[in-house]
Amino acid sequence: MIIRRAFYHWQFIAAGALPLWLLVGSAIFGSGAWAVLGIFFGAVLIGLGLLLVALVIYARKEVRETRAVSYADVGVLALWHLLIIAIPFSTDAAGWLSVLVIIGGLAVFWFAVWELFDTARRRVRAMVDLVEQQARGQAAPGQSSPAGPQHPLPDRGAPFGRPGTPETIIIEEKRDRP
Repeated sequence: MIIRRAFYHWQFIAAGALPLWLLVGSAIFGSGAWAVLGIFFGAVLIGLGLLLVALVIYARKEVRETRAVSYADVGVLALWHLLIIAIPFSTDAAGWLSVLVIIGGLAVFWFAVWELFDTARRRVRAMVDLVEQQARGQAAPGQSSPAGPQHPLPDRGAPFGRPGTPETIIIEEKRDRP
């Protein structure tokens, strides 16, 4: 749980720290001035991508409630962040690593969107199942009543849940004939 909570907080910090690392690291490890300028524009885009993914992950209710991401989120975010961190270390493979970072970023984004829709689908399905159970007169999953439902549905023939036959009111219409 500690790792999941750490990644929850790290994903927002990473949106600023990793692009800054790209700039500082590429300047330290011997990239030319034009390469650093190109990395600047790439770092801005990566920072926006990191922020977008963090917001999509944050949109899930269980992430907001527990303040922890899932283990799958930890895995894909760790891989993507390590690829970003590795770019300044190797100037020879920086082009290939940049391509992997872009592909990884797209994969992480769509994975986060898929998880968001999957958890929303599960929550809606659970709500629909609960409504159907209550409509059939069964006890809700949290209730245990062997005698039947806690709150039975009213008889459809009785007005306002009163027993007996419903009252009938007949209104006759009178028309004036010319």
